Amino acid sequence: MKKRIANLIPFKLFWAGSFFLVLTACGKTDPPPPEEASSSPAALEVLPSNTDSQDELSSSQSDIARSEQQDSDSPDASPEITLVMAGDILLHTPVAESGLREDGSYDFSAVFAHTREEISAADLALVNQEVILGGTELGISGYPAFNAPYELGDALEEAGFDVVLHATNHALDKGAKGITNCLNYWESSHPDMEILGIHGSVEDQNELYIYEKDGMKIALLNYTYGTNGIPLPKDMEYAVDLLTDPDRIARDLQRAEELADFTIVCPHWGTEYRLTQDAGQDSLTRFFWENGADLVLGTHPHVIEPVAWFTEEGILTCDLTEQDTEQGTFLTGTQTPDGMLVYYSLGNFVNWTSGIGEGVANRMVGGLAKVTLGLNDDGTVSVKEYGVEPIVCHVEEGRDGVTVYPLTDYTEDLAEKNAIRLQDGNFSLEYCQTLVEQVW
Repeated sequence: MKKRIANLIPFKLFWAGSFFLVLTACGKTDPPPPEEASSSPAALEVLPSNTDSQDELSSSQSDIARSEQQDSDSPDASPEITLVMAGDILLHTPVAESGLREDGSYDFSAVFAHTREEISAADLALVNQEVILGGTELGISGYPAFNAPYELGDALEEAGFDVVLHATNHALDKGAKGITNCLNYWESSHPDMEILGIHGSVEDQNELYIYEKDGMKIALLNYTYGTNGIPLPKDMEYAVDLLTDPDRIARDLQRAEELADFTIVCPHWGTEYRLTQDAGQDSLTRFFWENGADLVLGTHPHVIEPVAWFTEEGILTCDLTEQDTEQGTFLTGTQTPDGMLVYYSLGNFVNWTSGIGEGVANRMVGGLAKVTLGLNDDGTVSVKEYGVEPIVCHVEEGRDGVTVYPLTDYTEDLAEKNAIRLQDGNFSLEYCQTLVEQVW
């Protein structure tokens, strides 16, 4: 079940089968210098699973033994949790206009039309909701002070997301009223949706969210580097979880280590439009790892950044490999050293930036992180499989003109129709493919 320490919440179950399996090569780089790191307790060691040996059986029992062995080797033999996370949901003005209906309401189901099945199939689906859902009462607006209609939240729920991450630099774009409107909407319209990163009370901020399935307990934490210079409301200093409060983060991670089997941190961090992580991300990565985190799923740069393992030996940047599976073609990797898996940035899921010039095309390519967690024989939980599905945000003028495609389903014809070509003539199907090859 979905579980907070103080609340019990039902959730969707089961993603049939395993979606990827392939070896990957990793290149080692040096870890951040010691002076950038914080002194913290050592991380939990993630242990590999063990395979039980079988006793010798008589020939009359051999057929049964083979059948039992096959069952134990199947994907369902040991408990697993499949996780998907989408990057930034940015409601630029033309994205909002694409969902506007004649009666003044909104419908954003077209955005998720080509990814809904995959999202809803996961045991645990997360999304970074970049902009606050303050509703039409506060005026729907795009960059630089965003505000989205509640119908965007409806579309997230319909797409199959279970957890919405709201700790972003735009969380306070509409002040305290934006926070309270957003929280009231989720509570009244989708009470089973888990909301992280923003809070309506100190008590809510102090609660730790733990997802539980088949005896595995997964803690989830969400923080942002800042709120674009907008201070926290004086009477709501608990409103947004911040990366600038390391003491609180260390306490949260310690609680997670005590109460859960595996901890995921979702930081809103990094440098916008940079295709590699910066020194600040690497420093925070070390801090998370030393305090017990097991997986980092990053957002904010609005472009994709590398996938890596943080280990005692340094940062191992992974070259993911294309693999065909029953669920489609993904970039995957299964090298799992003792350490912490890091997705530095998943890029944008949906956006229609007003930017013009070289590099704008990079903002149209994102990724769905895909991770399978498994229960080991010793009772620990670790990453069994991981990868990413590249996606492309397709934008055209008109109602329902904005949608997101898996890169494997995107075509030359669609690329030629993508209106972003008017803002960056470099955009093409080949451009998207090359970008993914370079970064992942």
